[in-house]
Amino acid sequence: MGRLIHFEIHVDNMDRAKTFYGEVFGWTFQDWSEYAGMPYFGAVTGDDTELGINGALMQRQGPPPEQGQALNGYACTMGVEDYDSIEAKILENGGKVALPKHALPGMAWQGYYFDPEGNIFGIHQPDENAK
Repeated sequence: MGRLIHFEIHVDNMDRAKTFYGEVFGWTFQDWSEYAGMPYFGAVTGDDTELGINGALMQRQGPPPEQGQALNGYACTMGVEDYDSIEAKILENGGKVALPKHALPGMAWQGYYFDPEGNIFGIHQPDENAK
Protein backbone atom coordinates (compact mmCIF):
# COMPACT_ATOMS: atom_id res chain seq x y z
CA MET A 1 0.00 0.00 0.00
CA GLY A 2 1.36 3.47 -0.87
CA ARG A 3 0.75 5.54 2.27
CA LEU A 4 1.55 9.25 2.20
CA ILE A 5 4.70 9.79 4.26
CA HIS A 6 6.03 13.26 3.29
CA PHE A 7 4.88 16.46 1.61
CA GLU A 8 6.68 19.35 -0.09
CA ILE A 9 5.38 22.90 -0.40
CA HIS A 10 7.04 24.84 -3.22
CA VAL A 11 7.85 28.43 -2.28
CA ASP A 12 9.46 31.52 -3.77
CA ASN A 13 10.42 33.21 -0.50
CA MET A 14 11.68 30.68 2.06
CA ASP A 15 11.78 33.11 5.00
CA ARG A 16 8.25 34.34 4.34
CA ALA A 17 6.94 30.75 4.06
CA LYS A 18 8.73 29.60 7.24
CA THR A 19 7.31 32.58 9.12
CA PHE A 20 3.78 31.93 7.80
CA TYR A 21 3.64 28.20 8.64
CA GLY A 22 5.52 28.70 11.91
CA GLU A 23 3.19 31.47 13.12
CA VAL A 24 -0.07 29.90 11.93
CA PHE A 25 0.48 26.22 12.75
CA GLY A 26 3.49 26.23 15.09
CA TRP A 27 5.70 24.25 12.69
CA THR A 28 9.46 24.20 13.21
CA PHE A 29 12.06 23.80 10.48
CA GLN A 30 15.37 22.01 9.96
CA ASP A 31 17.77 23.10 7.20
CA TRP A 32 18.25 20.17 4.83
CA SER A 33 19.57 22.34 1.97
CA GLU A 34 22.95 20.60 1.93
CA TYR A 35 21.29 17.25 1.21
CA ALA A 36 18.86 18.63 -1.38
CA GLY A 37 21.32 20.88 -3.22
CA MET A 38 18.85 23.80 -3.00
CA PRO A 39 17.02 25.73 -0.30
CA TYR A 40 15.04 22.95 1.44
CA PHE A 41 13.73 23.05 5.01
CA GLY A 42 12.23 20.02 6.73
CA ALA A 43 8.91 20.90 8.40
CA VAL A 44 8.17 19.32 11.77
CA THR A 45 4.37 19.56 12.01
CA GLY A 46 3.78 17.95 15.40
CA ASP A 47 4.90 15.47 17.99
CA ASP A 48 5.78 11.97 16.75
CA THR A 49 3.06 10.56 19.02
CA GLU A 50 0.34 12.46 17.09
CA LEU A 51 -1.32 11.24 13.90
CA GLY A 52 0.11 13.09 10.89
CA ILE A 53 3.20 13.50 8.74
CA ASN A 54 6.13 15.87 8.41
CA GLY A 55 7.22 17.46 5.19
CA ALA A 56 9.31 20.29 3.79
CA LEU A 57 9.41 23.70 2.19
CA MET A 58 11.45 23.64 -1.00
CA GLN A 59 12.57 26.35 -3.39
CA ARG A 60 10.12 26.63 -6.28
CA GLN A 61 11.69 25.43 -9.54
CA GLY A 62 9.27 27.10 -11.95
CA PRO A 63 6.61 29.79 -12.09
CA PRO A 64 4.15 30.05 -9.21
CA PRO A 65 0.55 28.90 -9.70
CA GLU A 66 -1.62 31.44 -11.48
CA GLN A 67 -4.59 32.88 -9.60
CA GLY A 68 -7.82 31.12 -10.56
CA GLN A 69 -6.24 28.10 -12.24
CA ALA A 70 -7.32 24.59 -11.34
CA LEU A 71 -5.31 22.88 -8.62
CA ASN A 72 -2.46 20.93 -10.15
CA GLY A 73 -1.20 18.71 -7.35
CA TYR A 74 -2.37 17.82 -3.88
CA ALA A 75 -4.03 20.12 -1.37
CA CYS A 76 -2.78 19.47 2.15
CA THR A 77 -5.33 19.91 4.93
CA MET A 78 -4.28 20.61 8.51
CA GLY A 79 -6.39 19.46 11.44
CA VAL A 80 -7.10 22.29 13.89
CA GLU A 81 -8.86 22.55 17.25
CA ASP A 82 -10.26 26.08 16.79
CA TYR A 83 -11.11 26.93 13.19
CA ASP A 84 -11.85 30.61 13.74
CA SER A 85 -8.63 31.38 15.63
CA ILE A 86 -6.51 29.62 13.00
CA GLU A 87 -8.32 31.43 10.19
CA ALA A 88 -7.55 34.72 11.95
CA LYS A 89 -3.84 33.77 12.13
CA ILE A 90 -3.86 32.81 8.44
CA LEU A 91 -5.27 36.19 7.44
CA GLU A 92 -3.02 38.14 9.88
CA ASN A 93 0.05 36.44 8.38
CA GLY A 94 -0.68 37.18 4.73
CA GLY A 95 -2.93 34.27 3.75
CA LYS A 96 -6.15 34.72 1.77
CA VAL A 97 -9.44 32.83 1.59
CA ALA A 98 -9.73 30.46 -1.39
CA LEU A 99 -12.98 28.72 -0.33
CA PRO A 100 -14.68 30.02 2.83
CA LYS A 101 -15.46 28.01 5.94
CA HIS A 102 -18.28 25.56 5.32
CA ALA A 103 -19.89 22.69 7.18
CA LEU A 104 -19.32 19.08 6.33
CA PRO A 105 -22.65 18.22 8.00
CA GLY A 106 -22.30 16.04 11.06
CA MET A 107 -18.52 15.86 10.66
CA ALA A 108 -16.48 19.08 10.59
CA TRP A 109 -15.81 22.64 9.49
CA GLN A 110 -13.61 22.92 6.39
CA GLY A 111 -12.15 25.75 4.35
CA TYR A 112 -9.31 26.46 1.92
CA TYR A 113 -6.74 29.25 1.83
CA PHE A 114 -3.86 30.62 -0.22
CA ASP A 115 -0.55 30.91 1.61
CA PRO A 116 1.61 33.97 0.81
CA GLU A 117 3.38 31.86 -1.85
CA GLY A 118 0.12 31.25 -3.78
CA ASN A 119 -0.31 27.61 -2.69
CA ILE A 120 -3.72 26.28 -1.61
CA PHE A 121 -4.16 24.41 1.66
CA GLY A 122 -7.12 23.46 3.85
CA ILE A 123 -7.98 23.55 7.52
CA HIS A 124 -10.38 21.08 9.16
CA GLN A 125 -11.96 21.22 12.61
CA PRO A 126 -13.87 18.09 13.60
CA ASP A 127 -17.37 18.96 14.90
CA GLU A 128 -20.23 16.48 14.73
CA ASN A 129 -22.63 19.44 15.24
CA ALA A 130 -21.48 21.24 12.07
CA LYS A 131 -24.35 22.07 9.71
